[in-house]
Amino acid sequence: MTHDAHEPNSRRRLLRSAGLGLGAAALGLSPIGKLLAQAGARADSHPGYGPLKVVRDLNTGLPLLRLPEGFSYTSFGWTHELMADGQKTPDSHDGMGVVRTEGDIVTLVRNHEVTAGWGSFAPAAATYDPRCGGGTATLRFDARAGKLIDARPSLGGTVNNCAGGTTPWGTWLSCEEFVSAAGNVALAGVEYPLGKDHGFVFEVPAEGLSRAEALVDMGQFKHEAVSVDPDTGIFYLTEDVEPEAGFYRMIPKVKGEPVRGGRLQMLKAIGAPDLRSGRRMGERLKVEWVEIEHPERGVDSDNGPRGVVRQGLANGGSRFTRLEGCFVGEGRVYFTATNGGDATCGQVWAYHPKDEMLELVFESPDPAVLDYPDNVVLSPRGGLVICEDSEQPVQRLYGMTAAGGLFEFCRNNVRLDGHMGFAGDFRDEEWAGACFSPDGKWLFANVYSPGFTVAITGPWRNGLI
Repeated sequence: MTHDAHEPNSRRRLLRSAGLGLGAAALGLSPIGKLLAQAGARADSHPGYGPLKVVRDLNTGLPLLRLPEGFSYTSFGWTHELMADGQKTPDSHDGMGVVRTEGDIVTLVRNHEVTAGWGSFAPAAATYDPRCGGGTATLRFDARAGKLIDARPSLGGTVNNCAGGTTPWGTWLSCEEFVSAAGNVALAGVEYPLGKDHGFVFEVPAEGLSRAEALVDMGQFKHEAVSVDPDTGIFYLTEDVEPEAGFYRMIPKVKGEPVRGGRLQMLKAIGAPDLRSGRRMGERLKVEWVEIEHPERGVDSDNGPRGVVRQGLANGGSRFTRLEGCFVGEGRVYFTATNGGDATCGQVWAYHPKDEMLELVFESPDPAVLDYPDNVVLSPRGGLVICEDSEQPVQRLYGMTAAGGLFEFCRNNVRLDGHMGFAGDFRDEEWAGACFSPDGKWLFANVYSPGFTVAITGPWRNGLI
């Protein structure tokens, strides 16, 4: 989800309204697999929760969103807003997850994909590199009152904290989508001194501060998402880079304690060294895993910031391109290749750990079907929520029913005239970090810029989202 000087602000064109039928049932997919496949096929239009109308924010009174009848929301955690310790909230609100629920109190950890400029916004004990402005904020939300209780810095001094993932033991793994050795580096077009190497994963607890300790054995590469298999404790990691990316796993020395380290490996599909194109939907490939001997060597003299992927490829690992979303469900690990496939419009893969098998769940044949798939969020009611980050002038949260019907659920309507110091039209800014409270009552999501979180609630219905 990085936005830098070399690529447009809305670089992942996610979903279009027209397309071709896939016939997901014919592939023998799991329920989640069918939904993911439908997300890239011609999903039949569905009325969803009905037409959208402008709804005013219960916090600011501003008309920030368009939602169906009966739905309401509150915004919180705005950029520049003071947190509980007096620090200003940083910008670039990105990945987010629910890490704890106690009674009515829901705790979330939110990434800030900041490159540089502010310095660390977290206390020294939770700061990795004081020169850097990325990190996380921990937020406590009162689900009964529908209000934010407080927000506190929990990790600072990192760079481009993009996505990540929650763990079964109630922590957040925040990923740097940036690789560099310490020293002077050009960040956002400005020469910037880094005090430490970057390109790592950091664990953030549900309460208190992160130890700001790089989980080196998870590798130094351009991280996107992490997902943990609750049965085995194995971590699965995606790498958002092109033209060559790897799909990795880290087998921990001690289950549930990533700080103790482990073995980093790259997936090898037997007989298929290049999975970027030339594959068939429904194809299944046997899998082996090759070792990454030096996960800490993400930067080397020959390959620049691609040291880890080059190690894996040299040992026989398979090539993907721009891997992003990743989650575990139904005994499978699902992940997306943003521009994979013959049409370079995206692939959805599923790894079956028990069978050591990789399956191509879906590949888009045309941008009109699916273009650059990213994260999808499973709803407690059986559907999907799809965050849009497209080239359209207005960004949306889409819903997809359990039967594959697609509908527009929420529309970015943010136009500001001085609120929190911001002015302008922000309707083209991406959605990120969507997640549900465990009881399904609240859908949380971030508007990347100017940067704030919303909690949406209303007359949810089973089979929708």
